[in-house]
Amino acid sequence: MSGLEVFFDETPGEVRGVIARDGRFEHLLIQRHDDVLEHRLGARSVGRVAEVHPGLKGAFVDLGAVAAGFLPFRGQDRLADGQKVEVEVSAEPREGKGPTLRLIGAGEGAPRLLSPGPTVAETLARLAPGVAPVAGLAAIRAGREAEEEAGRPGERFPDTGLDLRVERTRALIAVDLDLAPGPGVSFGAQARTRANRQGLYHAARLIRLKRWGGLTAIDLIGTGQDGDVVMAAAKQAFGGDPEVVFGPVNRFGVLQLALPWRRTPLEEVLNGPDGRRRPEHRAQDIVRSLRAGLLSNTGAPRISLRCAPGDAVLAAPWVAELGPRAHLIADPAIAPGAFTCEEG
Repeated sequence: MSGLEVFFDETPGEVRGVIARDGRFEHLLIQRHDDVLEHRLGARSVGRVAEVHPGLKGAFVDLGAVAAGFLPFRGQDRLADGQKVEVEVSAEPREGKGPTLRLIGAGEGAPRLLSPGPTVAETLARLAPGVAPVAGLAAIRAGREAEEEAGRPGERFPDTGLDLRVERTRALIAVDLDLAPGPGVSFGAQARTRANRQGLYHAARLIRLKRWGGLTAIDLIGTGQDGDVVMAAAKQAFGGDPEVVFGPVNRFGVLQLALPWRRTPLEEVLNGPDGRRRPEHRAQDIVRSLRAGLLSNTGAPRISLRCAPGDAVLAAPWVAELGPRAHLIADPAIAPGAFTCEEG
């Protein structure tokens, strides 16, 4: 892959969009059939103020969905319990909390969805204008590879010796940049500057891919940094986002910044609270793998996929949408989440 590439995978039950730049993944968008539409980024709803909370400087708003949203007060915002408002989702749910809302104006009528927010295709067009999406088998592979990269905590870069790790705790995102010994790795000032610049770029990219936000601490390589140089590289790396707040580099060589939350963290989209795939998500993986088999072997009259009986029950309605060549076999000998694909 080179330059800017866009992939669009529309598998029954789930739509994925992927953006890669110079062979590195930057965005993985996922929308599922069972998403709460009122909670999607950009969704607009009429809501009812359920509780004004002065201590939190905001109000909880009933959207007519499974969980209320939180509306932070800005400036002279003044709301009362029971008041109808029109709101837009500015940050999707995370960590068991409902969505964060932005006030549009007064609302009328019962709580209800007005518009569900941009689709995956619309978001791809906004993030990569003029780039035609690639579909089919290449899009399925790109989605899988982007998911795998998002699940890794970091990477080593032999060209500069950079050793990068990006991890999230309850309090903040911790980014550690280091130089790993290796052939041709220099530890001089210019080498540190080059590795720091590379580290900032890839840290920003991975954080976007993982869909994280909040307080971020970046431990740079070495101390005595040129603050102006670091700040210029950081602003370039984080894409000039006006909502990013940058702090100075402290005497310990740590750059702090605050990143806006927008989408549900990718690990929460893909997995349950225990870190493992939910059954319905395992079924979606099965459907996507069967579709990949159909696309890669167009000459076979039938492609069959064997999986655990419970997974087969969940996947069956989506497999039916793949057409008569797709066949599902429930096999008690196969563990949940595992599957095999075969002709016939």
